[in-house]
Amino acid sequence: MTVTDTGLAEVMAAVDAALVAGRPPIPPSALKVGVDLGTAYTVVIALDEDDRPLGAAAQFADVVRDGVVTDFVGAIDLVRRLKADVEARTGLTLTAAHGAFPPGVPRSEVRAVQHVIEAAEMTCTGLVDEPSAANAVLGLRDGVVVDIGGGTTGVAVVADGQVVHTADEPTGGTHLTLVVAGAHGISFEQAERLKTDPAQQARLLPVVRPVMEKVGAIVARHTEGYSVPTVHLVGGSAAFPGFADVVSDYTGLPAVVPVHPLFVTPLGIARSAPGSPVST
Repeated sequence: MTVTDTGLAEVMAAVDAALVAGRPPIPPSALKVGVDLGTAYTVVIALDEDDRPLGAAAQFADVVRDGVVTDFVGAIDLVRRLKADVEARTGLTLTAAHGAFPPGVPRSEVRAVQHVIEAAEMTCTGLVDEPSAANAVLGLRDGVVVDIGGGTTGVAVVADGQVVHTADEPTGGTHLTLVVAGAHGISFEQAERLKTDPAQQARLLPVVRPVMEKVGAIVARHTEGYSVPTVHLVGGSAAFPGFADVVSDYTGLPAVVPVHPLFVTPLGIARSAPGSPVST
């Protein structure tokens, strides 16, 4: 199932444009930048003062495992490259950025995200937990945000517009890939390509379904005792056809996937940032 909210669809269309955009026709008066250091994809996105996407860049990379920066030098180099990409597209200099972390990550590892941003020559304006960042885009009054990362799945329960519970547990897109690799006797890289090939996904669903059901178990465990009208799945892996249906079948709760689930959290990280002065 897919969220058909027109406003969100328009925002994500603007993100699409920002991935290929040139210089903004009207220079912004402030910039809001988000850096999402994901286990699979790292994203840098820049917004104007009204939260309109100006430029974005993303790359698949293995620099983070289960929410922990494991390749500090590689992460810095990657963020620098993505920063330079966004700067080239927009003609603007990114001087500050907001970061994010999975709920439950040790404070020392949270600080590592700040250090990566600063080593990439940007001031770190703050850090937000990933599910809360996603809700900065979804704008839920009541519901659950499930951020399916590469290595972990984060859960945020929202009640009366406030995040009242967060949790993070191992299981994510990397586990889907590992299951495909094991079932077919192929390398991780080959399995990743197979997993993301739309022509192959229907036949792979029975293979990866147990991982999706584990995500459902995580959701069920952390929503027990809460009134949950809908579960919203975000993160790149949520785009795998059938994921929402499997979670819904397991939990008995309605589950939906917004448009462009990979970019929901990065966009929310940027929206959570204070505006910084524009430098050209």
